[in-house]
Amino acid sequence: MPSQLALIICIIFVLVLLATDHKQAPRVSYVLWIPTAWMLLISGKPLGQWFGSGGDMETGSPLDRALCMAIICIGLIILTKKRFDWAKAIRGNSWLFLLFGYMLLSILWSDIPFISFKRWTREMVSVVVALLILSEQNPRKALECVLRRSVYILIPFSFLLVNYFPDYGRDYNIWTGELMWTGVASQKNGLGRLCFISALFLIWTLVRRWQKRDLSIMKYQIYFDVFLLIMTFYLLKGPGIGKGSASSVLALCVGVTMLCVLLWMKKTKLFVKTNIFSVVIGVGFIFGTVTVFVAGSSVRMFTSIMGRDVTLTGRTDIWAALLPAAMKQPILGHGIGAFWTDSAQELYFKVNQSHNGYLDILLDYGFIGLFFYLMFLLFSCRMARRELAYDYYWGSLWMSYLFMAVIHNISEASIKTFLSQQTVLLLFLVFTSSISTGKKR
Repeated sequence: MPSQLALIICIIFVLVLLATDHKQAPRVSYVLWIPTAWMLLISGKPLGQWFGSGGDMETGSPLDRALCMAIICIGLIILTKKRFDWAKAIRGNSWLFLLFGYMLLSILWSDIPFISFKRWTREMVSVVVALLILSEQNPRKALECVLRRSVYILIPFSFLLVNYFPDYGRDYNIWTGELMWTGVASQKNGLGRLCFISALFLIWTLVRRWQKRDLSIMKYQIYFDVFLLIMTFYLLKGPGIGKGSASSVLALCVGVTMLCVLLWMKKTKLFVKTNIFSVVIGVGFIFGTVTVFVAGSSVRMFTSIMGRDVTLTGRTDIWAALLPAAMKQPILGHGIGAFWTDSAQELYFKVNQSHNGYLDILLDYGFIGLFFYLMFLLFSCRMARRELAYDYYWGSLWMSYLFMAVIHNISEASIKTFLSQQTVLLLFLVFTSSISTGKKR
């Protein structure tokens, strides 16, 4: 099929999907296109990379900076016009705002304070976008709409780029020359993250419909979602068996398993102690942190299962090189965005992350930052646990995403920043909980 024809078919297919979404949620406001645009931006390549507008790792591209400023300004104007209750949002999410406060404070000891401040400002865009969702009449329905739109756009276009526009949707490993599928993302693991987040959402949606918990859909929408799920699995597989992102496959297995366990518990009316989930999240967080200090020996038994070498595809070498840098400022870290500069990227294997979310937090925020992030995850877990009493299906989805995040960040760094699709999703879930909105379902 010619690439131009494939592009036209893809655009029509996405427009049909968005039309069905509009029929399913006709009462959501047009304001939700701002959170949707933000999700599309942070899930894919930067605009500067798409349009070749330049910019380096420290300053970014002018296009991305302009869009971020536009979103945050428009968002604040909308919230002001809606007379949004800021005090209520802050009181209900204390650990989250303490974390952002510490991130702001870390600018004081950054070697590049102006750039650090700009990076903190960009992190705050996600908060403003989350508050826009919270300001909707039905925040839960609004978030579900944002997630569905993101999947409906990103998955088909990733499939299109991989198969018909390889210059944009494929890349090669700089060390081995191995072919990698990237889709709309910047690299293979970014596509993997997009796929496991989308796959779990689609599976959760289909399960809920199967159990007649979503009566507002049209029959043919189920076929669309099944087709998208097959497309997602295809992208997750990569150019061959074992060539995709193994950490993403593992995260998806953990998420689906957690979802099945929670739904089985509901069916059998089996209830565990309320703090068991928090304990597991805490243990997983500590395990991921300790893994870096023991050079990955704690996870090597899994590498043969996932078809990877004992160095976790070179990750243990990266961890060993970065640990001395982290231990130079172990308490406070280097400051927000102050470690991964262009010079650091050249010095450390030409990568821009440590391939361990907990080590990345340690580099920027030190052990104090690690503590704040742990408390945010435990706070999110407590909210998800309470959500099980109000809306069991929504709480199950939330809890599954939490477990996926903890596992995925053992070998990838996607939790340190609120510019990651995975962390932004957790942020949105916190703000749209029944506790935050004051609405029990």
